[in-house]
Parts: sequence; structure tokens; C-alpha cells
Amino acid sequence: MKLHRNLVFAVIDALNLIFNEGEYADKVVQKVLKYDKRWGVRDRGFIAETTYEMVRYKRLYTEIAEVKAPFGRPDLFRMWAVWAVLKGISLPDWKQIEPTPERRIKGRFDELSKIRKFKEAVPDWIDALGVSALGEKKWTAELTALNKKAEVILRTNPLKTTKSDLQKALQNENITTESIKGYPLALRLPERTNVFVTKAFKDGWFEVQDASSQLVAALLDVKAGQRVVDACAGAGGKTLHLAGLMENKGQLIAMDIYGSKLKELKRRARRNGAHNIEPREITSSKVIKKLHGKADRLLLDAPCTGLGVIRRNPDTKWKLQPEFLEKITKVQQDILQNYSKMVKPEGKMVYATCSILPQENQDQVKAFLASEAGSAFSLTAEKKISAATSGFDGFYMALLEKK
Repeated sequence: MKLHRNLVFAVIDALNLIFNEGEYADKVVQKVLKYDKRWGVRDRGFIAETTYEMVRYKRLYTEIAEVKAPFGRPDLFRMWAVWAVLKGISLPDWKQIEPTPERRIKGRFDELSKIRKFKEAVPDWIDALGVSALGEKKWTAELTALNKKAEVILRTNPLKTTKSDLQKALQNENITTESIKGYPLALRLPERTNVFVTKAFKDGWFEVQDASSQLVAALLDVKAGQRVVDACAGAGGKTLHLAGLMENKGQLIAMDIYGSKLKELKRRARRNGAHNIEPREITSSKVIKKLHGKADRLLLDAPCTGLGVIRRNPDTKWKLQPEFLEKITKVQQDILQNYSKMVKPEGKMVYATCSILPQENQDQVKAFLASEAGSAFSLTAEKKISAATSGFDGFYMALLEKK
């Protein structure tokens, strides 16, 4: 493999922004890929995949390279040299790269690979938390799965097309896709490619959405003509899915505390041809109170640690702090207690997270059902999706029905 200096330097720039400046990996990669318009698909792939892998295995590479934060550029080049040696790539004769003891790197890798927190690259506290929550065997399997590169999964937009027609349209643009059994709108890409430049995407025929995430809206059992509330809508991935399931009929209220995310949802809704979405920013408790007892269906895609989706957001491991779990579980229970009041009698609600921790999932549902606010609800379905067994993101979702 021939290494190009400008591509490696772009990776070093990206790592500096992520590790030292605290910027989000996905935003940084987007920024760095704009450095040179002449870069082709292979060049961009090298930058993105190398950056993500080095973020994913940060603890392992820093331990082998014997460097500590804050990382100077020489430290980042040492980490990169470790990555290259372990990939079997011949190191170039550049002044930025010191003489690298390849045998010692490989030997150290063999030693550290016997210790899970180094092999799978997680902070001590997350490793201890995972063992406590899931047990040694299950946690080890989850970590291994969550360190694999995430596949690109598409969700067909039924407001614009069918899955078979989408497959044909993408094939005409030389993009091969595969159906996934049990996921009626999902298509998997055997080979990664930039699907956002396709005519099908620009025409709103699909969204990129992991297969596990596609199960959430489906579980809510929405019907055309209902009043449905997505109370933690964000930029609206699941909102758009709900609009398709509702056939654009009825009222779909998309709520969030961040108005900027709802603006992004409006833009996506226009492209998707979703006309029944009504964004509402949660500026006070009054916004929720106005809907008490008025929703046929309620989706609570609650904020969480995101430990089920670290394949896509590997920097989450390094940004999370131990105190965040205690904080976010209080927020989750508060959302359940207060937002659930929007559900009509005989209405349904889904509580979901992209976490694999029981503290954020089934424990929250049990606590809610045992409370006064939850006494009117019963649990009718529950899905705990393991990354290790599904091959997709780790998720939790519970369907509750109001008596």
C-alpha cells in the first residue's frame, strides 16, 4: 500500500481535533474530507476509516505508543505508526516518523490483547460498568461487536417508492443492495459507498438508518389518521419513518428541546415528501401539558449514554463521564413520568434507547410501571437488541399500553 503524505497528515489533523479539541468525530471527518477536492473515493475512504479506527482503539494505540494526553503532533504520529505497523503497512521515510521498533510494537500488542479493556479499548469505568450490568461473557461479546465497523443500512421511504424500485434505481447508479430478513423497509450495502450523492437520495427515496433503529417506529403500531407524538424527535429519523407508516395521514407532532434539530427535520421532511409533520419546540412544560390525554401514540426515543451505537460514534467512549449515567437515568425517568401523560386511554407508548445497559432500559420501565404515573400502563412488548447477536446496533424498546 502506497502512503500519500497529504492523506496521512489529514488523519493527524483529524485526530488532533477529536482528541485535543473535543470535537465530534463525524463532524471532524466531514470537515477534513473537504481539504482537497481532488481526493477520490479511495483517498477519502482511507482518511475516514483510518481516523475512525484510531479513535475506536485509542486506548490500545496510546498504550503501545507510550503517549498521554494532551497529544502533540509527534505523539499522534507515533500512534499512527503503531496503527500502520499492526496493519502490516511499510512505514515511509518521513521526518515526522521516528525510527519505529516494529517487533516491540507487535510484542506489546500480543500482551495487551489478553486484557479486555486494552484489546477492546474502553476506559476502566465503562469496562467495570459493563461487567456489572451484563456479566463478563455477555459484555465481552458486546464490546467485540461494537468495535466492528458499522454497515450502511438504508430505510426505504414508502411515501415515495417501494423497496424493489429503490433497489433498481440504486443498481442503475452501480450500487448493489441486499434485503434483510425481518426488516421490511431495510436494504444493506455489501460495499460502502457515498449514497448521499445519488439521485434516489436527493429525491427522498430513502434515509440512512440502522436496522435496529428501524424497529422502533414499527413497534409503536401507528395507523393512518391518528394523532402521534414523537416527543424526543431530534433531527427526525424515526419521525420520518412514522410519517411513512401513517401514509402522510393524521397529525404527527415532532417535539424536541433543541429548535435547531427541528429545523433540520423540516428540511428532511420536505425531501421525504412528509407533509403531516408538525414540529414543536419544547420551551416549557406548557407545551407538554397542552397535549395531556390527546395522543393516540407516543414515541419516547429517550436521551441515553449511546453505548449501543459506539460502532458509529466511537468517540462516545472517550467523551462519556461516570457521573453522566446517574444524570441521564434521572432525565429518562422524568421524561417517562411527565411525557406519558400525553397518552389517551387505550393509547400506546414506546420507550426506547440506543443503550445496552439495563439501568437505562428495563429498569426504567419497571420503575415507571411501579409509580403512580405508570399505574395506568401495562407492558405489552419488549425488545432487547444485542449488537453481538443481531449484527446491528444495540437497542432497547418497550411498548406500553394505557388502560
